[in-house]
Amino acid sequence: MDINWQDHIYSNPKIGFGKPIFRDTRIKVEFVLDLMGTGWTAEQMAEEYPGIEPQHLRAAAAFAADLIREDGGVAIGQAKAA
Repeated sequence: MDINWQDHIYSNPKIGFGKPIFRDTRIKVEFVLDLMGTGWTAEQMAEEYPGIEPQHLRAAAAFAADLIREDGGVAIGQAKAA
C-alpha cells in the first residue's frame, strides 16, 4: 500500500523552526529518521514517544525517498564521498 506522505507531514515556520513535522504533533520527521537510522524499532519509538505512529514511519520513508529523487545530486554526491 502506497502512502501519501503529504497527508502526514507538513511544515509550519512557527513549529520546530519550520522543519517538517507530523500533523497534529510537534515531532520532527528528521528526528524519526534519525531514530530509524540508529536501529530503533517501531515498537521502541511508540513506547518512548507515544505520538509516533506506524503511519508516521511509512510517511517519513516516503518523504525521504522523494527528497532523494528531487535533490538526488546532493545525496548521491555525499554517498559517493563516504
